Amino acid sequence: MHFARVGTRILICSMIRAALLSICVLFLFGATDVDGQTSRRVKFPSKDGVTITADMYEADPSYPWVVLFHMAQSSRGEFQRIAPKLNKLEVNCIAVDLRSGKENNFIVNETYVLAKNTGLGTSYMDAEMDMKAAIEKAYLIARKPVIVFGSSYSASLAIKLATEMPQVKAVIAFSPGEYFGKDLDVAATASGLTKPTFIACGSDEKKYTDDIANSVKSSKKIYFAPPKGGAHGSKCLDKGTEGETEYWIQMINFIQTVKKEY
Repeated sequence: MHFARVGTRILICSMIRAALLSICVLFLFGATDVDGQTSRRVKFPSKDGVTITADMYEADPSYPWVVLFHMAQSSRGEFQRIAPKLNKLEVNCIAVDLRSGKENNFIVNETYVLAKNTGLGTSYMDAEMDMKAAIEKAYLIARKPVIVFGSSYSASLAIKLATEMPQVKAVIAFSPGEYFGKDLDVAATASGLTKPTFIACGSDEKKYTDDIANSVKSSKKIYFAPPKGGAHGSKCLDKGTEGETEYWIQMINFIQTVKKEY
């Protein structure tokens, strides 16, 4: 009888938690895309002197910071609709132009343009130094470790940097993969990751993502791929994506858990 009562209490608590998360998602989706929250453009140098452009979405100076990194052929515009919703979870965001990119939501990747015009590399691995500089910048602003959010190739690099940089508190990786050939074995690198980790991907990507997700050694790990649907990278969170609500619920659950550790 005692075990039955305990089991019932656990079930009820789980149901209440799920309901609260669902309400939170409905609140986010019911808001307008920007809901009055505007970004502030900032610039800072990468290791080789290239000026990095980023948009800061600061809701409250006391909130933790999330550093947002885009996918290939993209820009900081990838997070135009995502960042304001993250602000509602009581986190600040900085969306960064990496030199391996192009444009998104009609926002040109200024870091890419500058690197290209000065004859510097714009490969995925070249973008790693920009990510490091952005994490260090966010850490100086926050004065505490930050959450890194990667999309596609930058998700893989976010995993790598999370294993190396004390300025990283946790990592969110949408559609990480082995995109680097001999330059980087992401699954092997992930085996050194012990920080809180959230990994998600589309249903058709799971067979490629499994090795990376299963390699992560963190005791605080969420790995989510829907039975069907989804999308690539941060597009999983886009309005109209099949499974969009569940992606948000899973990520909100992760962020709230990490915030308790600050």
